[in-house]
Amino acid sequence: MSALHDPAEFRTQLRAWLDANDLAPSEDDSLEAHMRQFARVQRALYEAGWGRYGWPERAGGLGGPDVLRAIVGEEVVGRRLAEPGPYSMLEVLTPTMIDYARPELAAEMVPRLLRGDEQWCQGFSEPGSGSDLASLTTRAAPRGDQWVINGQKVWTSFAQHSQRCILLTRTGDADTPNHQAITAFFVDVDSPGIEVRPLQTMHGVDEFCEVYFDDVVVDGSRMLGKPGDGWQLAMDLLPYERSTCFWQRIAYLYSRFDALIAAVKRQGAEIDSDLGAVYLALHTLRCRSRATQHRLADGHRLGAETSIDKVLLAAAEQLLYDTARELLPGTIELAEGEWRTEYLYSRAATIYGGTAEVQRNIIARRLLELGKE
Repeated sequence: MSALHDPAEFRTQLRAWLDANDLAPSEDDSLEAHMRQFARVQRALYEAGWGRYGWPERAGGLGGPDVLRAIVGEEVVGRRLAEPGPYSMLEVLTPTMIDYARPELAAEMVPRLLRGDEQWCQGFSEPGSGSDLASLTTRAAPRGDQWVINGQKVWTSFAQHSQRCILLTRTGDADTPNHQAITAFFVDVDSPGIEVRPLQTMHGVDEFCEVYFDDVVVDGSRMLGKPGDGWQLAMDLLPYERSTCFWQRIAYLYSRFDALIAAVKRQGAEIDSDLGAVYLALHTLRCRSRATQHRLADGHRLGAETSIDKVLLAAAEQLLYDTARELLPGTIELAEGEWRTEYLYSRAATIYGGTAEVQRNIIARRLLELGKE
């Protein structure tokens, strides 16, 4: 193993490089500024090589274990050089593209994402099928060597800033079982017939979008896998969402925990058991996620067990911001700023990426074998 494939040495050299290169964001806290900053950081990491480690050479990477990507995300997001939301799409969608796209398509497209030239989004959820993904109704109908797509997606993060979308559709006939009737496509967001509408949310950041598809024509070469592979693609994608992707979000939560401690000290208050409970929740989450990272690095295929990681993340995130609300009186209710925005966003932690109820059902049925009752 080369020196830069050793995680400890990799982290040491990456930290030295980050210390020597000024990638600090501007004071502009808008979503547009966050997206520009993420692209800037990605370009610098790619050109220096750091953003290519952990990705296979056939897709523009430099090889090495997946955990190297987790380290990059942890260092970058932990330093607040990039926000966790945009960064998460990189970790969620790139492995899917590499695993399911035609090799020549992956070789062409993946470097664009890694280099920060493009942003991609994930077209999964629909108004009537959020956590119940198998019931989606957006349909792709064959037309010669092409497919024509009609339907609607919702909660599509960063769609208004994206050039591509990994999209789940329904194919097959009425007799095809739900899980075998889902097919994925890699769609250009500027295709005729696509309309993106940002959604206004209570935390004041239009991160989520509705996306409408009206007779959108997609070439058959843009299918990811084969007809009917969409369900398996989704099942393979979710573990990445809860492994290397989580590592950088945990780093972000730790940075906010440190900020909370500093704010409490400025008020002259003592560090109490409430903060201890937050630390315990974050530490438990990190220990669990570390084990997941090592399972991935050892070549294990991740599955239903990552639902545990999702439940722990949601609980830790909401506890952190609930505690901030208690210990910083009036900050969330009366002041415009990060704490208010992030507190409101944390309310969705038990919903996005699969609701807490669904995750607990998966744990009960698939891991503990408790049945459906």
